[in-house]
Amino acid sequence: MKNLILPSFLATCVCLLAPLVGAQTALPSTSRTEIRSTAKQLAAGITAAEAALEPFELAIAQQVHTGVLRCELGASVTLTGDPQSPGYFNVLGKNFRYRMFPVATSTGAIRLEDRKAGAVWLQLSNKSMLMNQKAGQRMADECMSPAQLTVAQGMRDRPAPGLLD
Repeated sequence: MKNLILPSFLATCVCLLAPLVGAQTALPSTSRTEIRSTAKQLAAGITAAEAALEPFELAIAQQVHTGVLRCELGASVTLTGDPQSPGYFNVLGKNFRYRMFPVATSTGAIRLEDRKAGAVWLQLSNKSMLMNQKAGQRMADECMSPAQLTVAQGMRDRPAPGLLD
C-alpha cells in the first residue's frame, strides 16, 4: 500500500511545485523564501507518508513490551513508544539508540527493525534480544519484561514434555 501512496504523493508534489517554480521567473513577487518553505512542507509530507504504518503493523506494535528491560550480564534496554509516531519505538541502551517499527513475521515473534542501522529487536514470549545484522552479533540477550519473566519462570518450573516422553 505504501508503494502505491508514495508515487502518487510525489506526483502531486511536483504538480504543486511546478507553478511556483514557473512563477518565480514570471512574477518577481514570489520570493525564494516562499518557495523554500513550500518545498520543506512538501518534504515533511513525504516523510510523514513514509512513516505511516498499516493497521496490521499497528496491531503488532500494541503487543510490544515497553519500559526498562533487564538483560543478561547486567545490561538493560529501555523501550519506549514514540508519542509523535504511533507504532514506532525508541530503543536505548549503552552505546546505542535506535528508532524501530514493527514488521510482520510468519513465526508469531514480534519483530522491530531500524533498517538504516541494521538493528533488529525480537520479542518472544519468554525473552527479547537486540541484534545488529550489519555486524552479525547480538547486542543484548535475554532481556525480560515482568510478563516475560513470569513466562520464563513457568517454563523452568514446568518444562514441556520431551519428544520421547
